[in-house]
Amino acid sequence: MKDLENKNVVVVGATSAIAQATSRKLAAKNANMVLVGRNEKKLSIIASDLVVWGATIKDVIISDLGEIQSHNKIMQRCQSSLDNRIDMALYAHGLLGDQLAAQQQYQSAEKIIRINYLSMVSLLTDMANFMEEQKQGTIVAISSVAGDRGRQSNYIYGSAKGALSIFLQGLRNRLNQSGVQVLTVKPGFVDTPMTADVEKGILFAKPEIIASGIIKAIEKNRNTIYLPWFWWGIMSIIKTIPEEIFKRLKL
Repeated sequence: MKDLENKNVVVVGATSAIAQATSRKLAAKNANMVLVGRNEKKLSIIASDLVVWGATIKDVIISDLGEIQSHNKIMQRCQSSLDNRIDMALYAHGLLGDQLAAQQQYQSAEKIIRINYLSMVSLLTDMANFMEEQKQGTIVAISSVAGDRGRQSNYIYGSAKGALSIFLQGLRNRLNQSGVQVLTVKPGFVDTPMTADVEKGILFAKPEIIASGIIKAIEKNRNTIYLPWFWWGIMSIIKTIPEEIFKRLKL
C-alpha cells in the first residue's frame, strides 16, 4: 500500500469542494502543499484551514486556468516551491456550464470544453513530463460518469469529460513504465456549489465521500474509480443500452 505521509502535493482547482475535502485528508498526513486557483480570498481561507489540519503551505498561486498560456509558468513555480520534487498532483478544476446555452452558441460550448478538457491536457502534459523524468509520482484527475455516454441533458460537458478519460488512459499507458500512477476519478452526482442549481436526490454524495475514495484509490495504486462505488454498476447498464433504444430516452 502506498505511503502518503509527508508528500509534496500540488492541488489545481484547490477551491473546488472535492479538492478541499481531499486536501484536508492529505494535510492530516503532513503534506507540503501548493494550491492553485482563481479566487484569492477563498484560497487564503483554504490555506489557513489546511495548516490547522497539518499541512505546510509552500505556495498559493492565483491563476485563471482557462488562460492556457499561463500554465508553463504555473508548473515552473510549483517545481520551485516544492524543491523540484512533486509526489502528487490533483486536478480538480471544472465547469459544468449551461447545456442549453452551449447547444445554441459555440462560444458557450467552447468554454466548457476549454476548461474541462483543453486546460487539463495542457496542465497534465507539463506534469506528466516532469514526473516521467523524476520516475515517480501520482497524477489524480477528476473526470465524470457523464463522459461514459453522451446524453442530451449534458453532452457538451460529457464530451469534454469523455475526452479527458481517454487522454488519461493513454497517459497511464505511457507513464506506467516510469513508475508514475495516473488515477482517473469518475464521480457521479456530488453536492457541491457547481451543482447548487440541480435538484438533489438519493444519488448525490458529499465531497467527503469522494475524497475518502480518492485517498483509498491512491494508496491501492488504482487506475480508474467510480465514486461512490455504485456508479460503476449504473454506468455499466447505461453503456449497454442499444443506441436505437438509447436515442429515444429522455436522459
